Amino acid sequence: MAKRAVKPTSQQAATKLSRLRAVSSYVADGESKDFDRLIYERIRLGIMSALSVNESMTFNELKELLKTSDGNLSAHGRKLEEAGYITCRKSFSARIPKTEYSLTPKGRRVFERYLSHMEALIEAARGR
Repeated sequence: MAKRAVKPTSQQAATKLSRLRAVSSYVADGESKDFDRLIYERIRLGIMSALSVNESMTFNELKELLKTSDGNLSAHGRKLEEAGYITCRKSFSARIPKTEYSLTPKGRRVFERYLSHMEALIEAARGR
């Protein structure tokens, strides 16, 4: 005996639509689609995450935290800097070069948007 398909209630349909919007709105947003992909790479996301909870961090602090090489951190940092997400200040302390990074207001907005999207995805996946 075949089962009949149960038609979803209007509340279930609204919930499903809300979940679909949560998933698709971030991807479909034409305003920042070109740059948002920048922060998805592990090292770049690590840089953005670390700088979101610290006013600034030195090159060596980030390198140690992210367990990466000088060249790798430098290349990823440069990409984020070119996008306007972080700033890089170079100075000398007792004749030793010091490179310090911080998140820009634009970078903070992009990261907050990323976090909001991830929260919406988690809620949608958990069925809330």
